[in-house]
Amino acid sequence: MIKKIRNDGVFKKPEIQKTVKSKKIINKGVKDNYKKIYIFSLASIFIIFSFFSLPSIERYLDERFAKNETIINISKKKFEIALNNNRDTGNIDENINLDNIYDDIDVFSSNDENTNTSRLSASTIEQLFKDTDYTLKKVKKTKLVNIGINLDHLPTEMKNIENTKKRKNLFIQIILPLIIEENLKIKLDRKKLFVILNKNNNTKSDLEWIGKKFKQYGVSKNDFPTLKTRMDEVPVSLAIAQAAKETGWGTSRFAQKGNALFGQWTWSGDGIKPAGAEIDSTHKVASFKVLKASVKAYLRNLNTHPSYKQFRKERAIQRDNDEKLNSLELVKYLDKYAETGIEYTKILSKIIRQNSLTDFDDVKILPTSAKLKNLI
Repeated sequence: MIKKIRNDGVFKKPEIQKTVKSKKIINKGVKDNYKKIYIFSLASIFIIFSFFSLPSIERYLDERFAKNETIINISKKKFEIALNNNRDTGNIDENINLDNIYDDIDVFSSNDENTNTSRLSASTIEQLFKDTDYTLKKVKKTKLVNIGINLDHLPTEMKNIENTKKRKNLFIQIILPLIIEENLKIKLDRKKLFVILNKNNNTKSDLEWIGKKFKQYGVSKNDFPTLKTRMDEVPVSLAIAQAAKETGWGTSRFAQKGNALFGQWTWSGDGIKPAGAEIDSTHKVASFKVLKASVKAYLRNLNTHPSYKQFRKERAIQRDNDEKLNSLELVKYLDKYAETGIEYTKILSKIIRQNSLTDFDDVKILPTSAKLKNLI
């Protein structure tokens, strides 16, 4: 037993207790230092990991949430605002003259390859289709068509084909790839538009491309809701029906001499004077070098002219609801296309139904590469 020792009248603890206490204090200090270093190291690792992983996390969130929100929700809201405020006409259609929309059709065809302007006979075309195994029956079954079979003119013998079904089939076989190809170009443009709109930063080429599309669709700068409403496809069944009606299934003078598939009028461009037109009338039926140009002009006509505002509005609503275009509903809004008005739309509906043209609405092109397959 250790006793307390008296020294100068003061009792003190033994030196051994002081030494133990000092060691405990030192050990505690060392432990605290280790703990601080450990916490600092963990914090540093966390900060470094966060720094390198933030870009990946941001991209993931953009892909999973931001993109869907912009395309589906915000776009839908803008569509409704634009349509309710009648922005599709307004200053846009009033200030831009679209009566002669065919005169600058070259803005659409600057990237097209040189066309073969030779006219093939009906028998040659039929043999070509036979050699390539191109039949409408097969197209309806596979839902694919080869746009490589691209003809520039209708055969002159169309009138001589007495079998009505045979004449109709040949006519559809000729114009079907043309319509689908031009629709595909619009579809890809529309996809590109949405990609650009969902970017945080746009490149110079993006802005130049957007500027070109504003011009092509007759839209004032930065009016994206209207551009999205106009930049869209026309159902294949509707296009075929109108071409059949306007050309008598490829037999009309306008179709034979001017590659005019849709009976579109022009006041200053190349055209053919209608036989029954009044002497003082200045309009002509627009003519084109090749059939493809006629299809381009037709799609641009429906997508830009103020007469078809309601057509575009209904199409935007259909897109907004289920992404499918119903030609039998859309045709009701083309009463201004011809002087006969509503009767004209009834005839088109009848052509669509009698010839089962809606079977071609979901036909796609036969992809020529893996890259193209992914795009469509």
